[in-house]
Amino acid sequence: MGFSNSARLVAIASGLVLAGIFAVAVNGPAPAQEPSVTPLVGHRGLDIAAGTVTMPLHHGRMPGGEAVWFVVLDTSDAGSAKALGINWSPKLSKLDGATVREAGPGPDGELQFKVGAVDFTPERRVVPGDDDAPFPPQAAEPGSRGDENYTPLFRDSSSGHIFNAPVLAFGQEGDALDQFCDGNPDYSQVHDKVVSICPRDGSVTLSLTQGFSHGSPIVYISTESDSAGVAALEGATHAPALSEIESAIGDVAGDAVEPIFVVVNGVTGADNANRQGLVSALSDGLAPLNVVGDIPTFGDGYSPLWDSHPIAWSDQAVADGDRVLLRDGDVIADLARRGLLTGPGGHPVGAEGVIVNCPVIGHLR
Repeated sequence: MGFSNSARLVAIASGLVLAGIFAVAVNGPAPAQEPSVTPLVGHRGLDIAAGTVTMPLHHGRMPGGEAVWFVVLDTSDAGSAKALGINWSPKLSKLDGATVREAGPGPDGELQFKVGAVDFTPERRVVPGDDDAPFPPQAAEPGSRGDENYTPLFRDSSSGHIFNAPVLAFGQEGDALDQFCDGNPDYSQVHDKVVSICPRDGSVTLSLTQGFSHGSPIVYISTESDSAGVAALEGATHAPALSEIESAIGDVAGDAVEPIFVVVNGVTGADNANRQGLVSALSDGLAPLNVVGDIPTFGDGYSPLWDSHPIAWSDQAVADGDRVLLRDGDVIADLARRGLLTGPGGHPVGAEGVIVNCPVIGHLR
């Protein structure tokens, strides 16, 4: 990987991260932060107004030589998290089996992934339903698809630690991607969350999604889902292998996942302060403003792997004008006990068996 003259490589000590082969590019001191934002991962630029974050871009290979471009956002190991400036998620240590790929030093010293390819050539397509019922959409086709072995999660063969490393481009060499250093990427070559990608500078800019945790606004990156429809709506990669992860009811310390509450029929209208949900996202073209459980610094149960819990306002709540902007899981639980919120079709609120990879980037005070 090429870097600009101002960049320097920081090699992480053996046993901490990928036995010392994982190098982090750092372009000088971190930029000044907006006073209202607490970043949770190291970055080169967090722009809340633009809804983007610029991060170090990493390079690896497949056994056949195909180039793999990725970011590293979470790990199961506290020491590695501190050294890399990424999120520590102890829950990732609960993962096993086909959910986690193996990776280690390759012949040229680059990280080599044993399996797992991503096809970025599909065109993302989302067609809302009728005007009076935009959700569910008429069509929802993801813009990228992982093969049966792909997940963003890998275990370092040297340390045994697990890392969350979403793949943003596959099979493209650096000089081909450098044409997108100033933006306008070709989405048949890169992830739909990419705003710009620049291998020669070792950086990538990604689109953020807004949400809430424990009442506070947060920003995160939605990168993969085991559901093709959810991946299409999120602009994420369809990664069927994530379905190996077990769902959980609520927030359980021993599970690898955290709940995400997805409002279906919240208030619509781009200028409405209570706007929220999937119907609004499809009709207003804005983020659904999902509510999640713990994030780093807010509780000790953070996981980037979110287990979808769809919720719907009851007919009575809609008729009485009781719908508000939901920001906290405890409030959701209380409203569900009172019958104002249910699962789809009036069923109890619970997991629907859909996993979404959503590493948290920062929270707003």
